[in-house]
Amino acid sequence: MRDLPRRIVAQFAVDRRVLALAFARMADGVGNSFLIIVIPLYVASDIVGGATFGLEEAMIIGIILSLFGFLNSSFQPFTGRLSDRVGRRKPFILIGLGGLAVTNLSYIFAESYLSLLVIRGLQGVSVSFIVPASIALVNELATTQDRGGNMGVYNTFRLIGFGAGPIAAGAVVNLGPYTIPTGLEVTGFDAVFYIATVTALISYLLVTVLISDPDATKANAGADLSIAIRDPTGKRLLDPIFTLGVASLFLAAAIALFATIQPQVNARLEQGSTWFGLQFAAFILAQVLLQTPIGRASDYYGRRPFIVGGMILLIPTTLVQGFIFTSELMFVARLAQGIAGAMVFAPSLALAGDLAGEGESGSKLSILTMAFGYGIAIGPLSSGALVGYGFYVPFVFGTVLAVFGTILVYTQIEETLETTRPVPVVGND
Repeated sequence: MRDLPRRIVAQFAVDRRVLALAFARMADGVGNSFLIIVIPLYVASDIVGGATFGLEEAMIIGIILSLFGFLNSSFQPFTGRLSDRVGRRKPFILIGLGGLAVTNLSYIFAESYLSLLVIRGLQGVSVSFIVPASIALVNELATTQDRGGNMGVYNTFRLIGFGAGPIAAGAVVNLGPYTIPTGLEVTGFDAVFYIATVTALISYLLVTVLISDPDATKANAGADLSIAIRDPTGKRLLDPIFTLGVASLFLAAAIALFATIQPQVNARLEQGSTWFGLQFAAFILAQVLLQTPIGRASDYYGRRPFIVGGMILLIPTTLVQGFIFTSELMFVARLAQGIAGAMVFAPSLALAGDLAGEGESGSKLSILTMAFGYGIAIGPLSSGALVGYGFYVPFVFGTVLAVFGTILVYTQIEETLETTRPVPVVGND
């Protein structure tokens, strides 16, 4: 038993560059998620004014927040493909992080709705450089035997950063203003923008010092980067990576239905905002706890069982949210929905990575990240439009998407691991 700790560590070991990249994404995730909470408060403050173009304040906030997601997702296939053609990932990540640092600092000087819109749009474009290149780099630093675990570790740390930001952001704003040693007073809003800038710079430094492109990436630059819809082998109707992209869109939309109907949820469950925050965070909690072990398990038992199982679990966990009447049960449902998401995320990226040829990772994996981003944007819009027809209607819509996604992955996805391997049993010493 003396070697047990060493063997456990070995089971979850990843390339140090993947770990460095995961920490970098965690840092920039903290800063970027700060803004999700702070931007609505900033828009509603007396600091920001100017032309509203006839729009209500709530609509302006929605446009500013959604523009980031739509531009980020729309540009990812182009930046992913470009990084494949150039044969390098690191410069694209640095361009994106540099853009984030500059735009985070720019909020301090923004005093109009239009300037906020421009800054948030530029942030979306900046992140579109980071996401495909980062996922492609993780894929290329991994092998078929450990790709799921590497994807799980990367996603876990990224989500820790994304989940921690909103928790701290409100406190930073409310505790302001601050007096720094020079005697200068800094408002709560400015403090948030400075913190977001620093986290982006920390990420930039980590990537600069600790990350390098694999030699094989540059050697295979300029490969065939076409994106197929039909299965080129003729075995299935749809290309498996395209299928995973569609399933990711459906999954993300079903998950994000909950985000924009807080008043309706709180009224139905007779609860306050604290309970809603816990229910919203339950999904992220499940992701943080399970992404790495599920990703590692997919390296042994195969990708397909987890993807299909996760999509199947998504069906009841989405539907039940439309018929729940207690806060506790809603928390459990959201937690179970998070388990479903964890079963799909890392194994899907690993399976797509298995199928991507040398020099194609940016183009192929960007299909999944783009689709997920669109799903996150479509989900809240759908629930906002449908909840007026009945509280349960958005969740029935999400359930239908989950059913179609399950059918797609079950019929169009094949296992990529040649053999599944049992988890090694640690013997007695």
